[in-house]
Amino acid sequence: MLPLPKLPALPSVDRLINEFDVMLRTLAAPAISERAHPDAHIDEAEMSEADKTHAAGLMRVNHSGEVCAQALYQGQGLTARDPKAREALKQAAHEEVEHLAWTERRLQELGSRPSLLNPFWYAGSLAMGVAAGVIGDKWNLGFLAETERQVGAHLQSHLHTLPQQDAKSRAVVEQMHTDELGHAEQAVQLGAAPLPAPVAGLMATTSKVMTSLSYRL
Repeated sequence: MLPLPKLPALPSVDRLINEFDVMLRTLAAPAISERAHPDAHIDEAEMSEADKTHAAGLMRVNHSGEVCAQALYQGQGLTARDPKAREALKQAAHEEVEHLAWTERRLQELGSRPSLLNPFWYAGSLAMGVAAGVIGDKWNLGFLAETERQVGAHLQSHLHTLPQQDAKSRAVVEQMHTDELGHAEQAVQLGAAPLPAPVAGLMATTSKVMTSLSYRL
């Protein structure tokens, strides 16, 4: 019988309070970006109502994805053992906050709102992150790498389906895509283990469900 993985130390009360604050800020407070918004220099284009609705649906999906990322990295960080893994997760989470700010403002500009299901996505992603960290750091990093690869592919597909004239949304998605691939590469360099195909497939299926529902709701 294989030995069970050694469980990480339980987080302190102060850290749990801090993580609860992260959850509240992610779900209820406006996100703030330290970097300039990628579309700051681009003028708003004239779009039909149908194109605006479609662009808003895609950006709502991207915003929900960033909410999931915050929760996922929060859960993984709580259970990671290796300081380098924790730092990588912390850095990725920091950039995801910027992505939250970018997508949130773009939704406002398109006259739309975030998904009503974000609290549900947050809770599920937090649980998945905690579980990934408990299994072990190489799998934790593998989960990070696979998540970012799938998000990168998802963002690439958005670049093909966004209204051609919506240069502002396109600039946001392009920078997010670059950042996500960088996170995946960093995780691999830190020793990420490739995830079994069934696990990666389950992640992709879950992402499709989130995408479909968040686009509409």
